[in-house]
Amino acid sequence: MRPSLLLHSLALCAALGLAACGGTAPTRPAAAADVQPPVPAPIRIGIALGGGAAKGFAHIGVIKMLEANGLAPAVVSGTSAGSVVGALYASGMNAFDLQEKAVALDETRIRDLQLSTGGMVLGQKLEDYVNEQVRRKPLEQLAKPFVAVATRLEDGERTVFARGNTGQAVRASSSVPGVFQPVSIGKFHFVDGGIVSPVPVDAARQLGADIVIAVDISNKARGQSPANLLGALNQSIAIMGQKLGQAELARADVIITPQVLDIGPADFSQRTSAIVEGEKAALAAMPQIRERVAQLQAERAKAARLAQQKVAETQYQACLDNRSRLQKLAGLAQLDDTCAAPK
Repeated sequence: MRPSLLLHSLALCAALGLAACGGTAPTRPAAAADVQPPVPAPIRIGIALGGGAAKGFAHIGVIKMLEANGLAPAVVSGTSAGSVVGALYASGMNAFDLQEKAVALDETRIRDLQLSTGGMVLGQKLEDYVNEQVRRKPLEQLAKPFVAVATRLEDGERTVFARGNTGQAVRASSSVPGVFQPVSIGKFHFVDGGIVSPVPVDAARQLGADIVIAVDISNKARGQSPANLLGALNQSIAIMGQKLGQAELARADVIITPQVLDIGPADFSQRTSAIVEGEKAALAAMPQIRERVAQLQAERAKAARLAQQKVAETQYQACLDNRSRLQKLAGLAQLDDTCAAPK
């Protein structure tokens, strides 16, 4: 008998499971199961709120527009004024709650003047106000993951507060040197985070954000002399952190820059204007945000399809390997359909 006919006979024998061709019929291996496509993980949007004193009311307008467009941040990082807004938002307030708090805010509730060589403002009132608003919850128990960034005075190290007293962390992050007294925590002292991280993009990324939206309200040197001491101090901090901040800012996916440079660092009377500028800037950035979200969704969908294909191929190969010898011979003659090839 010719070899080809012999192979065909053996394969046919295996396919039919005839006892006369070598005993009992081979056990049918488990066929490859249908592979369900993995569900891509939801995209986590992070918002990095920069420092800028009274300009920080603009953050509320940005958050307001993100929520209105179904893009509410899942994680929040804040520096200085951004840490104040960030802590309240992370506590569970929505943008309208924040706006209501901002409009009703009495400056005397957060400003406690005290003559000292370390600064004119003690900062205890700010700490107490924040803790009251977040219902005295520590950072790790807030509704959204949140961190406040400060500068360690002893060595200039960037410090990210993720646990402990929320109000104290915000106070440390907001302690402008020469204005606020440094905050003592443990064996170290802390001052404004804007010195080392004006817009805390990296901190938001470390919280697990897939897309980081940075809100930059920092002072920019525009060839003009500040009108007062507080303005000079704020601009000095901005200049110190500008080079370092530019590198970190470049790592954001989207940068929103509300037009609030003309609002003074202590000008609470323009809080409504700042909120409106935040809204306008966020709306202008919305196409870019949506494009980045769509791009990341497409990347994840592609990765999910590739993962699905790899699993199907692995299962198919396992099915082929588990066939009996006779089934494999039948497969050579294309008479065995035990294992369905992945599509």
